Amino acid sequence: MQTTIRSTIRFDGVGLHSGAPSRAVIHPAAPGSGIVFRRVDLGPDAGDIPARWDLVDRSPLCTRLVNGRGADVATVEHIMAALVGCGVHNVLVEVTGPEIPIMDGSASVFVRAILAAGLRGSAAPVRALKVLRPIEVRRGDALARLSPHDTLVIGFSIDFEDAAIGRQRKLLNMSNGTFVRELSTSRTFCRRADVDAMLANGLARGGNPGENAVVFDGDRVLSPGGLRHADEPVRHKMLDALGDLGLAGLPILGHYEGRRAGHALTNDLLRALFADPAAYRIVECDADMAARLPGVGVHADEIPEVA
Repeated sequence: MQTTIRSTIRFDGVGLHSGAPSRAVIHPAAPGSGIVFRRVDLGPDAGDIPARWDLVDRSPLCTRLVNGRGADVATVEHIMAALVGCGVHNVLVEVTGPEIPIMDGSASVFVRAILAAGLRGSAAPVRALKVLRPIEVRRGDALARLSPHDTLVIGFSIDFEDAAIGRQRKLLNMSNGTFVRELSTSRTFCRRADVDAMLANGLARGGNPGENAVVFDGDRVLSPGGLRHADEPVRHKMLDALGDLGLAGLPILGHYEGRRAGHALTNDLLRALFADPAAYRIVECDADMAARLPGVGVHADEIPEVA
């Protein structure tokens, strides 16, 4: 059963990198529409921007989509993670500005609003992308890999010199409401030196360590209130991965492994997957398969409370 939201949802904020005011309005959409972005500030000639892997302009800092008419929308990964993690298949996201608003740096604001609005089902069956054989891409010591599995599993490992981050590793089966319970509140993070460098290059102008990012400096957490989880950085990396994998256009049945991977490498992985027709098959989900997809049966009271 394909789903959409029951009512329109609106978010106002700023873009993390541009600092520009931004509004995102999520509208219900018909079965088979998929997730589509529309830059309403650019006018009707700009066209729609489908949430699709082959429209990604690869960047290490965020996920940016660009259509054939040059219309773009950046930092889509958190709202994509919220939609995928809540089991939403069809929506139109109207955006005013070059980026999706960063909100608190996690997906929790989006998730709360989606679950408060509720989902509306349809008779249209859900199709999924089933991984049939391993696909792997590497860049230096970074790796992203997809291998066969009967549901979506995400594993991630990171290793930072900063003692406050260090080495972190986590593995989660994303069935049902795991994303909402375990990952949705984890915020984007960076090192103090990275913030200084980005600001010097005109980036991260909408970043506020107290409101939408966790900043680390050696063995210190500079953000007021500290961490929401002891391993919040690796959890956020998994959140990003779910959002980026959502650009496959269908739920994925497979085991994703990321090792020091980022947005660009996950997109490279999807490109490698779709370049090999023998590595995947599109399947229509039966009731048992559909019940194992992210978001099925999740409730708003499963979202962790955050400061």
